Amino acid sequence: MAFYDLPKEKRRKLVKKIETEIKQDIIRDEDGNIRKYASDKDTYIRKAVYKAIGKLYREQDCKERILEILMNLYKDENGRIRQTVVYAFGEIGKIEGNKVELLEIALNDKHHSVRNAIVGALKQIGEKNPHAAIEFARKFLHHPDPKIRKMIVHGIELRGRTHPEDILPLLSELQSDPSKEVRKMIVHVIGQISYKEGCLEKVVYALKEWENRELVKTAIKEILEVHKRYEKFSAKSYDEAKKYIGQEFEGGI
Repeated sequence: MAFYDLPKEKRRKLVKKIETEIKQDIIRDEDGNIRKYASDKDTYIRKAVYKAIGKLYREQDCKERILEILMNLYKDENGRIRQTVVYAFGEIGKIEGNKVELLEIALNDKHHSVRNAIVGALKQIGEKNPHAAIEFARKFLHHPDPKIRKMIVHGIELRGRTHPEDILPLLSELQSDPSKEVRKMIVHVIGQISYKEGCLEKVVYALKEWENRELVKTAIKEILEVHKRYEKFSAKSYDEAKKYIGQEFEGGI
C-alpha cells in the first residue's frame, strides 16, 4: 500500500519507525535500514528517509558518521538510493551552507532522476542558505555540459521567486548560451520569478540591459503567460503587467 493510501495515524507511525531504524543504523555505523527505505519505489517513503537524516544531522553528535554513510551509499547501483542521498545532501546543506559542495558528486550521474534531485536539493539549500546555493551555482554556471548548466539555472529558481536580484546576474551571463535547452530554462525561470510582489519591476529593469533582444522578447511573452496562468496569485493582473511592460519598453524591445 502506498504511503498516502495509509490513514494519517498509520503514516505518522511509519515515519516514526523509519526515523528510529535509521537512527539505529547511524549509531551502529550501518546502512541496512537506510538502503531498504531509500530504495523504496514510493517517493514519500524516500522523502521520509532524507528528512530523517537531516533531522539526525541537526540533533545528533554524529555528523561525520552520517556523511561517511551517505558517501558510501552514493556508490550504490540503485538510482533511487543515489537520488535519496542527493536529497539528504540538500537537507544537510540547509543546516550547514558550506556542505553544499556535496552535491558536486552527482553532477555527472548517469541517471536523470539523480541529476534532477540536484535541482531539488539546490532549491532546498537556497531557501535556508541562499549565499551557499548562489556560490555553488556560480561555480558551475559555465560548465561545458549544457545539461549541468540547465540544472544550475533551474536550481536557483526558488531563491529568485523572492529575491530575483540574486539570480538575475547569473541568468544574464547565460543569455546567449549556445544550448537551446539552457535558454528555454532561462525563459522559464524568468517567468517564475516575475509575478510576486515587487519582482516584475526588478526583472524588467534587468532585462532592459540584456543584449540578447530575441531572448528578452521570448521572456516577456513568458512573463505575461505566467501572469495569465497565475493571475489569482500574482501581485499584478495580466492587464497591469502588460501595461507596465509596455511602458518600460515603450521604444520597443
